[in-house]
Amino acid sequence: MRTGLPLTADDLALTRFAVSPMWEVVAACRALAADPVPVPHRRWAAQVRPRLAAAGLDRGWLAELVPPHGHLPDFLNPVPDRPVTDLAAELAAIRATGPALLRHDLDCLHADRGNRDGRGGYDGRDGRGGRSGPRLRALEREPEQALRRITAEIEAFWQLALAPYWSRIGAVLEADVLRRARRAAERGSAAVLGELHGTVRWADGTLHLSERHCAVTRIPTGAGLLLVPSVFAWPRLLTRTVSPDPPQLCYPALGAATVWEHRPAPRAEALAPVLGRTRTRLLAELDVPASTTELAARCGITAPAASQHLTALRTAGLVSSHRAGRFVLYARTAVADGWLAALP
Repeated sequence: MRTGLPLTADDLALTRFAVSPMWEVVAACRALAADPVPVPHRRWAAQVRPRLAAAGLDRGWLAELVPPHGHLPDFLNPVPDRPVTDLAAELAAIRATGPALLRHDLDCLHADRGNRDGRGGYDGRDGRGGRSGPRLRALEREPEQALRRITAEIEAFWQLALAPYWSRIGAVLEADVLRRARRAAERGSAAVLGELHGTVRWADGTLHLSERHCAVTRIPTGAGLLLVPSVFAWPRLLTRTVSPDPPQLCYPALGAATVWEHRPAPRAEALAPVLGRTRTRLLAELDVPASTTELAARCGITAPAASQHLTALRTAGLVSSHRAGRFVLYARTAVADGWLAALP
């Protein structure tokens, strides 16, 4: 499918970048639903899938709302209101979703399911194409209650699958924005638009997209263009066009694959005289976020001892903790990564 988005001078003037946690949630869910998981994300998927399954999140709202292919619900990606928005603001916007947008998304999701089932036409049970799952029917019957449940699940998913890695993810996303902003200053906005993705081409005042799952149009969307870098969108370009909002293009960030590269702590023992041997070992083991029990087993200490040392590291700003239900995951902070990277 080829689509074109004519851009006026005003649209170019209103083009902006934004880092969006919700776009990463949606793109991460799509990556997990893919068979197979895209190669750059397999190390991450192997780590988070057992946690999500244990928490029941592999068969919850997000699993039903975000299919591996087809329509992505637009209400899950409200327009970010700042260059680097926060998850709480986006969840509040999702809970405030209007009935028209919700109706549109439900119709698209029902139709997608109809196409995948090979049924087409109308389903006698819900009056729309496809077999809708129980959660989609609940969203249709009791939208306010369902939206609260959806955002609660998103928070749990975030804590287990993304928050422990956000220091690395956020650094890649913000670095992408800075690089492209510099490129725009050197060569203009049109040059940046033409370099977003292999399916995107800028010519004659129009942004051309040539991929089946990309569908973006000027009418009836608002003015401007919102560009959202993503680690998990790779290898795709994801789009959102909802009136009266500006079109959104979620594109693979430069350096996205480097997020999951193994980063062993070079000569971490050099920190032992300062932090102590056990705390230094814990920091070195946190190349991958882990629970207290996992870290205790790796370091050969008891869980209470590991918990005590992790609390001290967290107080010092070297470790962050992320709770979702009965899970508590620890991760190195950017400060700790910087310390370890600076070691000779």
